[in-house]
Amino acid sequence: MIEPVTGKRGREAFVDLGRAFSDRLPHFVPQIRAEQIELVDPAKNPFFGHARVQLFIAQAGGRPVGRISAHIDELALAMSEAQGFGPGTGFFGYFDAEDENVARALLTAAEGWLAGEGMTRVLGPISLSIWEEPGLLVKGQDHAPTIMMGHHPAHYAGWIEAAGYARAKTLYTYDLDISKPFSPLLQRIIQSGHKNARITIRPVRKAEWDAEVAIILGILNDAWSDNWGFVPFTPAEVAYAGKKLRAIIKEDLNMIAEVDGRPVAFMLTFPDVNDALTKIRGKLFPFGWIHMLRWLRLPKGATMRVPLMGVLKELHSSRLASQLAFMMIEEIRQHANGKYGSDRGELGWVLDDNQGMNAIADAIGSKVNREYVIYERALG
Repeated sequence: MIEPVTGKRGREAFVDLGRAFSDRLPHFVPQIRAEQIELVDPAKNPFFGHARVQLFIAQAGGRPVGRISAHIDELALAMSEAQGFGPGTGFFGYFDAEDENVARALLTAAEGWLAGEGMTRVLGPISLSIWEEPGLLVKGQDHAPTIMMGHHPAHYAGWIEAAGYARAKTLYTYDLDISKPFSPLLQRIIQSGHKNARITIRPVRKAEWDAEVAIILGILNDAWSDNWGFVPFTPAEVAYAGKKLRAIIKEDLNMIAEVDGRPVAFMLTFPDVNDALTKIRGKLFPFGWIHMLRWLRLPKGATMRVPLMGVLKELHSSRLASQLAFMMIEEIRQHANGKYGSDRGELGWVLDDNQGMNAIADAIGSKVNREYVIYERALG
């Protein structure tokens, strides 16, 4: 039996069920329960300001055996079909199932709800926003995920594909050794950039946080605007993300590139809080908060994740775009390794057909360490 989730207790049960499924997986990293509940709370997550969401739980023999979300993002509906979303496109996410029969029933329930809302196509899993946890992990279950990346058992892919879904897009994350300098060729490119008086690579300024976030948002929405799956951030989502992420933002790990004093590119890098969450098992109380505060002050040896970078679209076809990227990467690499003692970084996610970013990842010697798939299926 598939039951729609309603109310606070229903949302808590939905989250707790997902946590129970995740706890069975090797290399799973427990997250903070309150933060997970907040993400599915319409009163707290600004995603709900432009989206309709229905959560479902599957019951069998008096116990929960699976869950799924079905959702419609009004901003995604307004995008061009050529960019992957567009009119008639709905989504499923938060997919967990005890067996293939449960999986099929959950997908059918999500599809039925979406069709009833006028959707003609479904994509997923995307939980809930493309900017949160997109895709199903199909490669890389042998090591722990980094912050804001999903972790799923390998057999989910077969169940989804058996239900009639085909791959729409593959997303990569890249593993990078940051303990040593890049190749001599890249060093020459970087040094050439530093000799160019027009170029400035500077850290973000937390004292001017709101203004810095606005700069980054402006570049991001321009740089990514033609990408598959792009949906613009709303001001409310920017404020929400800025507040949540501020605690893990280190000025010397986040860069803005300027040309003639004008911001044209950025790169964000987060110390992987999953390192700390693993040690406290996702529990702040009674004593986990002490370890977390110490880690936040100086995340020594943490993996460094680069979740977002962007260069203004007007520069995309120029050599300057890659030069600025290499300069920011090297600046961050030096701080991450020198000050924080980190020897590993992770880039991504990156679309499989993003030739520019994949070329940059290859040039710095990184290797694909995880693959995520977003599936699609026609409704009706």
